[in-house]
Amino acid sequence: MSTAVRRSLLAGLRWTSLRLRLVVVFALVALTAAVSASGIAYWLNREAVLTRTQDAALGDFRQEMQTRAASLPLRPTKEDLQTAAVQMASSSPGYSVLLIDERDPGKPIVGNSDLDTFTRSNVPLSLQKQVGKKQPVKAGNKYEYHLFWQRTSIRGTPYLVAGTKIIGGGPTGYMLKSLDQERQDLSSLAWSLGIATALALVGSALLAQAAATTVLRPVQRLGDAARKLGEGKLDTRLVVSGTDELADLSRTFNKTAGSLEKKVADMSAREEASRRFVADMSHELRTPLTAITAVAEVLEEEADSLDPMIAPAVHLVVSETRRLNDLVENLMEVTRFDAGTARLVLDDVDVADQVTACIDARAWLDAVNLDAERGMMVRLDPRRLDVILANLIGNALKHGGSPVRVSVRIEGEELVIEVRDHGPGIPEDVLPHVFDRFYKASASRPRSEGSGLGLSIAMENAHIHNGDITARNSPDGDGAIFVLRLPRDAEALSRDTEDHDADDHDHDHDHDAPIPDHQEDDPT
Repeated sequence: MSTAVRRSLLAGLRWTSLRLRLVVVFALVALTAAVSASGIAYWLNREAVLTRTQDAALGDFRQEMQTRAASLPLRPTKEDLQTAAVQMASSSPGYSVLLIDERDPGKPIVGNSDLDTFTRSNVPLSLQKQVGKKQPVKAGNKYEYHLFWQRTSIRGTPYLVAGTKIIGGGPTGYMLKSLDQERQDLSSLAWSLGIATALALVGSALLAQAAATTVLRPVQRLGDAARKLGEGKLDTRLVVSGTDELADLSRTFNKTAGSLEKKVADMSAREEASRRFVADMSHELRTPLTAITAVAEVLEEEADSLDPMIAPAVHLVVSETRRLNDLVENLMEVTRFDAGTARLVLDDVDVADQVTACIDARAWLDAVNLDAERGMMVRLDPRRLDVILANLIGNALKHGGSPVRVSVRIEGEELVIEVRDHGPGIPEDVLPHVFDRFYKASASRPRSEGSGLGLSIAMENAHIHNGDITARNSPDGDGAIFVLRLPRDAEALSRDTEDHDADDHDHDHDHDAPIPDHQEDDPT
C-alpha cells in the first residue's frame, strides 16, 4: 500500500477528520429524515388500518343489534339470547357476541356466542357503565342509549370491545373483535419501514463518502502541496481546473508558492553574493595583513629601544594588527561553514594528549586542571578539536574565574569534554545567545578583544563532527559549564576526502596562528 493511500485511510479514520464528520452529518440528517418519515407513515397507516377494521366491525354490530337483538321478545329466554348471539357472530366479520337481559328484576340471563372466548368479565367496567347509562333526550341527542367502544388487551392480545343497549326495552349487547391480525400487519409495516430507514442510512453514508471524496480530494492535494512546500520544494504547483472556491484557493496557493520561490531565490542569491564578498575580502586582506604583521613584529622587537612616547603606539598597532589578523582568519572559517566547503580530516587521537597539547601550546598549564585518562582513543579531526578546546578554555579563562577544570570521559559511543570555570556564571537571558555570531552580552561593551565569533566557530566545528556544545550554569551557582559531545568515530561523516585544498590551506596557517578569539558575549 502506498504512503498516499495509507495517509488517506488514516485521515478518514480519525475522529477529527473532515471526511468522518461529513459522513456522520449526512448519516444523522438521513437518519432523522428517515425516522421522521417512517414514524409518520407508520402512525398514519396504523390509524387507517385500525379505523377501517373498527368501523367495519362497529357498523356490522350496530346493524345486527337492530335486526336480531331488537326482534327478541321482551322477556327472552337464555336459549333465545344464545341463539341470537350465535347468529350475530356467525354473520359478523370475525367477532364474538355477548347478549345480556333480565327475565325478572335482578335475575340477568346471558347469551354468548363463544363462552370460552368472551364473557362479561372481559368487558371493562367503565364501558359497562357507559353502555348502561341512560342519556337525556334533547335537541342534540335523540336517543337514550348509544354505541360505545374501547380498545383493550386480554392476555397480551389487542381487542376492540363495544356495547350498546336496545332502546325501548331489550337486551344489552357486547361484541369482542380481535385486532391481532392488524397488529401483525402493523408489525410487518414497522419492519419494512425499519429496513427502509437502514437502507436510507447506508445510502446516505455512501453519498456522503462520494461527496467527501469529491470535496476533499482537492483539499488533500492542497495539503500535500503545502507539505512539500514546507519541506523546501518551492517549485511545487497545483493543477487548477474549474471556477469554484477550491479552484480559487489553488490559484492563490500557486501565486503564493511562486512569490515565495522568487523571494527565496533572491535571498539565496544575495546571501551567496554576501558570502562571496566576505570570502573575497578576507582573501584580499591576507596579503597586506601578512606584510603589516611582519612589520608589526619588527616594531615590537624594537619597541624597547624606541622613544617612550612612541612605544605605547607601537604596542597598540601590534595588538590591533594581530586582532585584525584573527578576525580575517575567523571570517574565512565562517564563510567555509556557510558555503558548505568545510571538510573533516580524520585521524586517531588520544584525547588526553590532544587536550594537554592544546593547553601547553597556549601556556595555560598553571590555570587549567585536567581530568583525563590516557588511552581514550577517538577518530576525529584533531585540528578542529583543538579549535573547539582553545575557544572553550580560553573563553572560561577570559570571562570566568580560575581555576578552570577540564574533564574528559567516554559515555557509550560519545566523547564528552566538560569545561567548567568558577566565575559569576551566565545571565539567564544571555544563555540562549552565547553561540550566536557577534553577540555582545553587554551593550556597554561593544568593543572587546574578541571578534565575537569564537564560540560560534566552536559550535560549527562540533556540528561538522555531528556533535554539539551546550552551556549552562553550575547548580551551586559557582561558574558556568560548557559540555562538548562528539561521536567517538566520525569516519562515516567524511567519505569524500579527495578535494580539500582549502582545508589544507587552513592547516598551513592555523597551526601557527595565535590563540583563537573567544566570543565576548559570554560574561563568565
